[in-house]
Amino acid sequence: MPLVVFACPRLSPSATQMLAALARQADVRAAVVTGDPVEALDAGLRAQLAGHWRVDNLFDAAHLAVAVRELAARHGPVRALFGAFEHLQVPLAEVRAQLGIPGMSVEAAHNFRDKGRMKELLRRHGIPCARAALAATADEALAFAATSGYPVVVKPPAGAGAVATFRADTAEQLVQGLAAVGLGRGDPLLVEEFVQGEEHSCESITIGGRTVWQSTSRYAPTPLDVKRNPWIQWCVIVPREQHPPGEHDLREAAARALSELGMETGLSHMEWFRRGDGSIAISEVAARPPGAQITTLISRAHDFDFVEAWVRLMVHGTFSAPPRRYAVGAAYLRGQGTGRIRAIHGLEIAQRELGSLICDYQLPVIGDAPRDSYEGDGYVILRHPDTAVVDRGLLRLISTVRVELG
Repeated sequence: MPLVVFACPRLSPSATQMLAALARQADVRAAVVTGDPVEALDAGLRAQLAGHWRVDNLFDAAHLAVAVRELAARHGPVRALFGAFEHLQVPLAEVRAQLGIPGMSVEAAHNFRDKGRMKELLRRHGIPCARAALAATADEALAFAATSGYPVVVKPPAGAGAVATFRADTAEQLVQGLAAVGLGRGDPLLVEEFVQGEEHSCESITIGGRTVWQSTSRYAPTPLDVKRNPWIQWCVIVPREQHPPGEHDLREAAARALSELGMETGLSHMEWFRRGDGSIAISEVAARPPGAQITTLISRAHDFDFVEAWVRLMVHGTFSAPPRRYAVGAAYLRGQGTGRIRAIHGLEIAQRELGSLICDYQLPVIGDAPRDSYEGDGYVILRHPDTAVVDRGLLRLISTVRVELG
C-alpha cells in the first residue's frame, strides 16, 4: 500500500487527532514527520503507524525532504504529503515538487502564505479585498495610511491568527508600533485598511479546482479587538443556515479567490468582512484547516467528524458531509487581571441555565499561567437547532463566567 506522510511541528492534541484520522484511512499506510520523539505518541496510535521520523527543524525544506526520502526508502512510495500548520505549507510544497509528490504547487503555497502577494493577486482579478501595501520603512507605511485613512492594521505578510498584528489609529501610534515590532530590521510589513463591519470566516472544500462545499461563521467581536483586549471573552458562531440569505456574493467571491490563488484540492479558511454598506472585503485566506475550534463547531453542526473528512480529502480526494442540523457556537474563556488562574466564577449558574446546550468544553486550569493566545484558557461549546438560542446562550455564558487571575 502507498504511504501518506503527515507533518506537524509538535504532537499536540489537535495534530494527534489528525494523525489518528490518517491512520484510520483505508488502502494507505500512515507516517509522521515531527519535532517530537516517537515516545510522545500514544502506544496504540504508534502501533498503527508505518513510520515516524524526527527532525530538528521541520520548517527547513531540506530537513523535511531528508525525512520523507528516508520514510519512502523504508516503507514505499509516498502518495501524499500534507500538514495543517500554516507555516509549513511552503516547505511542504517545495518537498512535494522536489520528490514528485502530488499536491499544492509551490507558487500556490506562496500565494496563500504571502499576504501582500495574495492581496495584489486578488485586486488584479477584481476580487473585493481590504486595501493594503507592503512597507519596508516607516515612511512607506505612513504614506499608505495617509492615502487609505486611519485606522490601519499592520501585520507580517506571513502571519497567522492575528499574531504580531496591531491597529494604529494615528500616525504617532503607527510609528510607535512599527518601532516596537522592528520594521527596518527584517522583512517588510503589510499595512492594511481597517475594515469597519462584521467579521466572518468562510471554510471551503475544493476538489480539482472546483469549490464543492462552503460554510461560514461569524466572530463576536473581531479577533483584532480580542488581541488588543486580553480580557475580552469572545465567541464564534456557526449558524444553522449553512448558506444564509444574502451571502451569495461572498460564496462567489470566495470561490473566485481560491481559483486565482491556485487551490486545487484542499480545505481553506478565509477571513472576510461585511461592511456597514453591505459590501464585502476579503481579509486573508489560508490553505489549511481553521483554528479556534471551528473544526469542532462544524463537526457538531453536521454530526460528523470534520477532521476525518479533511484527512480523507487530502488522501483520497473525496469529500461528503451530511446536512447541517444545528447551530453551534464557542465561547472562549479568558482571564481578567494579572498572575495565574486563581478562580473560575459563575460555572454553577452557567451549568444550571445552559447545561442542556453544552456539547463540549475545556475549562481553565486553576494555578496555570494564562495562555498567550487569543483562544484563551478554555472554551464552552453550545448547540441547538435554533441559531437565536445559541446566540443568546453564548451572550449569557460570557457575561456569567469569569476567569480570575491573581
